[in-house]
Amino acid sequence: MDPAIVFCPNLECPARGQAGQGNIRLHSRKDQRFLCTACHKTFTAAKGTALYRLRTPAETVSLVVTLLAHGCPLQAIVVAFGFDERTVASWGARAGVYGQAVQEHLVEHPRDLGQVQGDEIRVKTQGGIVWMALAMMVRTRLWLAGEVSTHRDLPLIHRLIERVRRCATHRPLLFCTDGFVAYVRAIRETCRDPEHTGAHGRPRLRPWRHVCIAQVVKRYAQRRIVAVERRVIAGTPARVETLQRRSQGGGVINTAYIERLNATFRERLASLTRRGRALARRTLTLQHRMYVIGTIYNFCTPHTSLRLAAPVVGGRAVQRTPAMATGITDHCWTVQELLSFHVPPPRWTPPKQRGRPSRALQCLIARWCS
Repeated sequence: MDPAIVFCPNLECPARGQAGQGNIRLHSRKDQRFLCTACHKTFTAAKGTALYRLRTPAETVSLVVTLLAHGCPLQAIVVAFGFDERTVASWGARAGVYGQAVQEHLVEHPRDLGQVQGDEIRVKTQGGIVWMALAMMVRTRLWLAGEVSTHRDLPLIHRLIERVRRCATHRPLLFCTDGFVAYVRAIRETCRDPEHTGAHGRPRLRPWRHVCIAQVVKRYAQRRIVAVERRVIAGTPARVETLQRRSQGGGVINTAYIERLNATFRERLASLTRRGRALARRTLTLQHRMYVIGTIYNFCTPHTSLRLAAPVVGGRAVQRTPAMATGITDHCWTVQELLSFHVPPPRWTPPKQRGRPSRALQCLIARWCS
């Protein structure tokens, strides 16, 4: 229990989300409580995590979430552990909400992506069909984003590309998708920035440079692939080949990596299985399960293609997760570590008011906004 690495989770505190500022003190070692000297509020070490105020031990909850994330049926968990079905479902929903917060805090940061592949999964529900769109970084196999919608249309792809844009820097970038035409428009409308010239009116939007778009169109006959057409929609073939060589070591234009990730999601989520009897009931539940599976895949699951050779002769190979290969973490997380990770709240901003701020408010601004 080191107060130097703990921050205040109180949303009304001006020191919220800032660690190492000397405002956190140990209040009770037995109860694992801290005291914030800025707002004079106490809080537990689990405040703000997915394990906060759960009566069940954290090890048991982590084990149940691990089983859910690897495709174990909910009814089997109920029979094995003796929990109520609603309790297990609430733990899955809580882990999904917190997994989304961890994903947005750690993954959605600008970095050189190189090549991104996107695809959609058709999901059967009791009321019809919904679509789950996924995107991944090819070089490190990192799952970047996912969106769920009742329609496979442009707004769904727009939301997916918007999340990918938060993860990308202004570097050469290759998008590889299937033949769905909405990807081209969504990428062109999303990957651009306003150009401020000082003139009046709305600034002109300038597209990003060196953004390439490639498509893989498969043609079927009697449920068999009879032809594969590869198109370069934006960019030159030489630029596309260079980005492919940097991210996947060569080869042809393909969507094999995102299709392999789709297989992982289908394996771990019963409602995604083809010709199965498990149906999704609510879109929100499907989104929660998507984030549980995706974050555990990113942070807690070593990937075979990412392992490094043994540092010494006769030693073991170094296993790496997609988050380790990207540089987000330096070790493979456990599920309990993922659920216990503290996502800092947004920084405090001074309230807007007319007139000159008071001396007390000026002191707070100088202390916590500098």
